[in-house]
Amino acid sequence: MSSPSKRREMDVMKLMMSDYVVETPNDRLNEFSVEFHGPKESVYEGGVWKVRVELPDTYPYKSPSIGFVNKIFHPNVDELSGSVCLDVINQAWSPMFDLLNIFEVFLPQLLLYPNPSDPLNGDAASLMMKDKQQYEEKVKEYCERYAKNNCKSAGEDEESGEDDISDGQYTSSDDDEIPGHADL
Repeated sequence: MSSPSKRREMDVMKLMMSDYVVETPNDRLNEFSVEFHGPKESVYEGGVWKVRVELPDTYPYKSPSIGFVNKIFHPNVDELSGSVCLDVINQAWSPMFDLLNIFEVFLPQLLLYPNPSDPLNGDAASLMMKDKQQYEEKVKEYCERYAKNNCKSAGEDEESGEDDISDGQYTSSDDDEIPGHADL
């Protein structure tokens, strides 16, 4: 089990056998998505995100690429691309870590303990530092709009009077509900 391909297969299979929904388009084990639930007792609780995972050929020696597909309001997640700023994945990765670590430890910790001093989303970081209550309201708004288990499209039933939370900056329409697939 020392070869990267066997380790990749083993880690993906462990993830599939756990409580996570894993989608593997074309049965490829190097690119897939995982259904990730927001941590309990947090402002993200109840949210369900599709997280894309790309495993390099040299995984586990090189870290996977992780990104949220549906929108999330968080200082350390780029709102447009879904890219995650997380030192343990981007800089301190070790072959001792596996995919379950990412979904059971690293991402929940990221959501529970955001770092606004090293942001990918400057608006979220600024709001979190200036007005924590308004930040939490906006997080909940994003959870409701973009992360409710894909039961409804963004804004479908959402005609509430909470426009003051988003200041009208990010209005949703049917064609912008799932960012993260940048046209490069």
